[in-house]
Amino acid sequence: MTLNRRHFLGASAAAVPVLAGGSAVAGAQPEQPAQAEQNHGRVLTGAEQLAAQGWRPLKGRKLGVLSNPTGVLLNGDHIVDSMVAAGVKPVAAFGPEHGFRGSAQAGGSEGDYTDPRTGVPVYDAYGVDATKLASLFTKAGVDTVVFDIADVGARFYTYIWSLYTAMVAAAQVKAAFVVLDRPNPIGGRAAGPLLDPKFSSGIGRKPIVQQHGMTAGELARYFAEEFLPGDGVQLDRLEVVQVRGWQRDTLFAQTGLNWVLPSPNMPTPDTALVYPGTGMFEGTVFSEGRGTTRPFEIIGAPGLDWRWREKLEDLALPGAKFRETYFVPTFSKFVNQTCGGVQLSVSDPRAFDAIRTAVAMLVTAKALHPDVFAWRPDNYIDKLSGSDRLRTMVDAGAGVDEVTGAWRAELAEFDRRRRHYLLYR
Repeated sequence: MTLNRRHFLGASAAAVPVLAGGSAVAGAQPEQPAQAEQNHGRVLTGAEQLAAQGWRPLKGRKLGVLSNPTGVLLNGDHIVDSMVAAGVKPVAAFGPEHGFRGSAQAGGSEGDYTDPRTGVPVYDAYGVDATKLASLFTKAGVDTVVFDIADVGARFYTYIWSLYTAMVAAAQVKAAFVVLDRPNPIGGRAAGPLLDPKFSSGIGRKPIVQQHGMTAGELARYFAEEFLPGDGVQLDRLEVVQVRGWQRDTLFAQTGLNWVLPSPNMPTPDTALVYPGTGMFEGTVFSEGRGTTRPFEIIGAPGLDWRWREKLEDLALPGAKFRETYFVPTFSKFVNQTCGGVQLSVSDPRAFDAIRTAVAMLVTAKALHPDVFAWRPDNYIDKLSGSDRLRTMVDAGAGVDEVTGAWRAELAEFDRRRRHYLLYR
């Protein structure tokens, strides 16, 4: 069976997914969801649409499913559980960071095991290279890789690089690749600096901007044409089962979907809104709020006082509000130590710029508390921000406008380049 758009026809019109070009390099403009669906009713993920068809379009394929707890349907069923119940049992599942069932903390995974609910073999795909993953695909007998993981829109969130690795591995073993698309929870706007390839790592393998503003399906199309050829491979078949009823300016709260924690420290859609910016505090000695109930919204360290909040409020950063706060992390940095700092909240998501706001936080923290603020000794901030530019500019005393202006041209070029691959208005 050749998996292409023809095989998704035949159901009622509302249940028919829109697949974006059999080949990622086809160049045709994608079809758009009906305006009635965009403006009224619930957003339908790619998984929801195939589940409504009993997964028949995938029947007869040897499926390898790369997913985690976010690969879930509106009724609460995981897609693998739903597939097995419908008689379309995958030959294997693959778990990214945090694992297939999501039990591991940051930087961890669940290892290899047999899923007790479904009997499906689960392989640990976190941190493996494409060659190793290709060998796992071959071992399991996979001929079609299905990707369904909710991303949060930041370059340094590892799931999109699990996507990339899986695409390279699928190309190596001549497997088809299917993305069951989901909305980008923070919308479709691109922001921030472009990754310098010299700073490539597991939290940023290829040159995209820090807040990419794309769905997993759009990124897959971009990866397939812009980056896979440079790695010496080409996918035989890439299919994207598009989301219905989602537009680029739609935030998660407007989708009608249920928030499932993409990782243990991403508890709410509010966390996702700030994360492309405050995630950079992982590259400092400050606590980024891990070990609190509001990670990435609460930032601080022992020795900080009220002056940081006052200075940040004086800047009147669009869409951002700051509250002076004190907290005691239960794990990660400063365990059982009292920290001072701020809690960032988003008062206007449309006006809010996560990366500019975080740059302002970095600049003011260094100026007000030079005895407390420091970068991590390993310069992890360079991997997070994509180069050593942000660190060296802040250390040299550059202001917020100067720092954020430094990447204006590369952001504009990325924004122009990605348009060819976008699937949603």
